[in-house]
Order: sequence, then C-alpha cells, then structure tokens
Amino acid sequence: MRAACWISSLSLLTISVVPPGMAEQSLRQKVLEEMRASRPADLVVLETRELGRPSMLGIFAIEVDSADPDLRRYKLWRESSENLIIPTESVSCSRTEPMRVTRDQSAIYLQRLNPGGLVTAANRENHLVWWAACEPKLAGKDPSGLTEQAKALGFSTLQVESQEVLRLPSQ
Repeated sequence: MRAACWISSLSLLTISVVPPGMAEQSLRQKVLEEMRASRPADLVVLETRELGRPSMLGIFAIEVDSADPDLRRYKLWRESSENLIIPTESVSCSRTEPMRVTRDQSAIYLQRLNPGGLVTAANRENHLVWWAACEPKLAGKDPSGLTEQAKALGFSTLQVESQEVLRLPSQ
C-alpha cells in the first residue's frame, strides 16, 4: 500500500514539474514519430529537402476516376520535423488542359500546367505531383528534364500556366 502511495506521489510530482506545454509537445512528437513509422506501403517520395529543417513530399493512394479516365485523386504526404499533413487532391491528366486542383479552408486553387515546359521554384511542386499522379513511372524524377517524355505523350510543352482561385463562402 505504501509503495502504491509513493508511486502515485512520484507521478504527481513529475506531472507538476513538467510544464503543460512540454507535455503537449512531447505527446505531439510521439504521435508524429508513430505516423512517420507507419508510412503507407504505396508512398512514393517525390522530394526531400534539408534547408534548415528536413521535409519530405510524397504521394500515395492514386486512383483513376471511374467517370473520367483523365482525372486522378491522390493523397499527399507532407512531412516535416514539426508536422505531418495529408491532404486529398486531384489532377487532370488531359492533353488539352492539364491541371492540379488543391484547396485550403478559404479557397479552391485551379493550377493549369504545361507538362514538359519551364519548371521554376514557384511551379515545381505542381509538376512533381502532376507527373507522379498522371505518369507514375516518372514519379520523383526532376520535372525540368521531362520535356521529351511530355512531347511523346502528346503535350505541346507550350501551354500557358495559370492559377485560378475560387473563394469559398465564409462559415
């Protein structure tokens, strides 16, 4: 009985010594580590970065739409040292209007792409994701070097890239 009281007292002392924010942070780190350890089996790593903090972008669960064979749905795996985000997105693999569709809490973003065209820091992720979803055998390859593959697939490589933002109503 005394041992049980002593252990309970020690637990209470430990809890009172660890600030609530640290306990929360420790729990968050533990959950993130568990999530990283249970990456999906079909996850394809598209890009890793080590600039300041390590981060990784991957794609998994790619599905072809049953009504539109040019449409793909997929999940992204955005992993960093302090967070893991898994959004569901889609792309159009259409030869006439290739596009990536993303969203956040306030808007839907339609990003029209030019497969095989100029890849910059601003559109690199769009191209990485588009190629991985539409042409999985090229997933993770540098999209700036895929001009010949794009032409072989029927893309002009001369399409104008643009973004359209559709604002969602406030909730």
